[in-house]
Amino acid sequence: MSDPASIRRLYGRRSGHKLRQGQAALLEDLLPRIAVPEAGPITSQSLFGDDRPLHFEIGFGSGEHLAYRADLLPDHGFIGCEPFLNGVVGALLHLRDKALGNVRLHMGDALRVLERLPDASLRFVYLLHPDPWPKARHAKRRMMNHGPLDIIAAKLAPGGEFRLGTDDPTYCRWSMMVMNQRTDFEWLAESASDFLMRPGGWPETRYEAKARRKGHEVWYFRYRRA
Repeated sequence: MSDPASIRRLYGRRSGHKLRQGQAALLEDLLPRIAVPEAGPITSQSLFGDDRPLHFEIGFGSGEHLAYRADLLPDHGFIGCEPFLNGVVGALLHLRDKALGNVRLHMGDALRVLERLPDASLRFVYLLHPDPWPKARHAKRRMMNHGPLDIIAAKLAPGGEFRLGTDDPTYCRWSMMVMNQRTDFEWLAESASDFLMRPGGWPETRYEAKARRKGHEVWYFRYRRA
């Protein structure tokens, strides 16, 4: 049987525009101090020296949501993974400006980090506006597939929450189809309009605002780990 993580590798660019001098300095000075260790198990104790609840964001973009949640919950620990250099720099700017010490970052594949966490160790997992890979032949590259979801389910504690946000209609339908096939998550929607309303504690990011300016609808999904 193949590794479930193998169906979701890193595709696409790692960087965009050239970094300014101050951004490059942040990457050189701050990132090494808050980076997830490259080897060994990852626990709340190993990252923060205590047993605080842990949150995990897959593909944090420029870090707006990650920084907002970390600022909102200073006694919780946050792990953010993002493969793209410019996104990591954006997150570092937020962490520096807000003086957030409860965040650890990894520039690379989120699933490889997730695999190193103990089972049932996470309180929240976030997947906000992932690449939809709209072509049918690329569907296996989507994060919303059973392989990655098996890992997410294993690492979430019972009662923990998985949050998904997307503005892509195809990805919305695909995600609902995949999640409806699973018995280890309970969809926390009580009415048909619930997934059209942003839940409390879920900030609007620049990406989401841009999507709305283009006339896109945005869907918000909350699932509880059974």
